[in-house]
Amino acid sequence: MVKNIHKDHRHYGWDNSLRPALTVAPGDAVTFDVPDASGGQFTPESRAEDIAALDFSNVNPVTGPVRVDGAEPGDALKITLLEFELIDWGWTAIIPGFGLLADDFPDPAMHIWRFAPQTGALAEYGPGGRVPIRPFPGTIGLAPAAKGVQEVIIPRRVGGNMDTRDLTAGTVLYLPVEVPGALLSIGDGHAAQGDGEVCGTAIESPFKLTVKVELEKGGAPPFPRFTTPGPVTRHIDGAGYEATTGVGPDLMASARAAVAAMIDLVSGRYGMSAPEAYMLCSVCADLRITEIVDAPNWIVACHFPLSVFAG
Repeated sequence: MVKNIHKDHRHYGWDNSLRPALTVAPGDAVTFDVPDASGGQFTPESRAEDIAALDFSNVNPVTGPVRVDGAEPGDALKITLLEFELIDWGWTAIIPGFGLLADDFPDPAMHIWRFAPQTGALAEYGPGGRVPIRPFPGTIGLAPAAKGVQEVIIPRRVGGNMDTRDLTAGTVLYLPVEVPGALLSIGDGHAAQGDGEVCGTAIESPFKLTVKVELEKGGAPPFPRFTTPGPVTRHIDGAGYEATTGVGPDLMASARAAVAAMIDLVSGRYGMSAPEAYMLCSVCADLRITEIVDAPNWIVACHFPLSVFAG
């Protein structure tokens, strides 16, 4: 029997004093009603001018918490992501002051995506761009041991806003338990994202997610770890990649340089504006550290999958 936790059980910060919305036993399956990052403030009719009205006190809500019987500090909560049920639209936005290149992109921008998840169709972007749907929760985590309300927007030892695109169907996530009952919550539905989520948003889209929760007594990892059921890039790498790099002693500066170069390449080659290219990179391009041993300079590369514009 699958238990359900609905979207009205939302909270906006991690807090181990919250009353559980649901209690389950190890081995149970739970279906979460996972909200998008705007908490429903954006709709399929939203446009860039609507970003100014975004209420940031209501962004990144998570559904939960779910208490797991028998979970104690020092245990690992084993979470198997079983099934995603998507809707047919999502949004990507440039939000002023947010994102890797916030200083270079001060103006708001938005793209509304349409897709048919039940058929495996691609989400279209501009003239000729197509991005495959690969849903995952941007935020999934447990209540931390620290008392009081903890910010929900940042990742932490017990998970949280990890924005890790490999947490898709079939992946098994292990999180360290810090409080009795673990108190699992999930939010920030993503239909697709590149490694890095460089503009600050992915294809933001609510969905229903069914997970199985289990315990590994005394098995808490030092930080989150996960096991994938197969390759993590094969859904988009069939046509190869274009890659740009940044080189220097600062990884963040190198990441910015790599992304800026890719924006120039994509916008010039495919006839789109720089903001459009920035948002597209956020949902399908991957940032990777390709060299970190040859001091004093390190290399970060931005890999853009050519399949997005392959005929």
